[in-house]
Amino acid sequence: MKKAHIAELFERLAAALPEPRGELEYDNPYTLLVAVVLSAQATDAGVNKATGPLFELVDTPQAMLALGESRLKDHIKSIGLFNTKAKNIMGLSRRLIEEHGGQVPRDREALQRLPGVGRKTANVVLNVAFGEPTIAVDTHIFRVANRTGLAPGKTPREVEAGLEKVVPRARKLHAHHWLILHGRYVCKARKPGCPACTIRDLCAYKAKTTLDTKER
Repeated sequence: MKKAHIAELFERLAAALPEPRGELEYDNPYTLLVAVVLSAQATDAGVNKATGPLFELVDTPQAMLALGESRLKDHIKSIGLFNTKAKNIMGLSRRLIEEHGGQVPRDREALQRLPGVGRKTANVVLNVAFGEPTIAVDTHIFRVANRTGLAPGKTPREVEAGLEKVVPRARKLHAHHWLILHGRYVCKARKPGCPACTIRDLCAYKAKTTLDTKER
């Protein structure tokens, strides 16, 4: 995609949603971290349903350890892979207390050393909790970047590197949310909503849908 078209793409996304926000509910950097860990292979709505009651009881690593792994599992058992996620959450809570004074570190490498935290999760926390201009590539962003021609890549890491190069500096803070929401609600996997897409004339996707396109 040409540089001018990239600038126009973000102009339009920003005009449609000037202050984009993620859909995970949280109270502080720690509860955000827990929510993002839980969101792997799960919907934000499903995570929010489980964490609503949980975060009324727990909002610090210390409180999570006091709650215990068994009771944590009771709260998150509706979420996929809850056994592994519960173990990781207890582990990262312990590590935060032992190595970071109970605080979520503002450092990608430190975050990635926590149990259950990969690069995508670290980037989300840095962006949302600390206002860092990071771009976390999930399945939605991966799809949008490749379909549109914005930042094609064979792996999430390649797409992230591509986006880091082409996204205008002034748009990097919100780029993650604009792209993920566009992928979630417009540029869907099975049937993208091309007729209603504000960037369709900039997009390189050859199989654009029409109002008559049937669900595949």
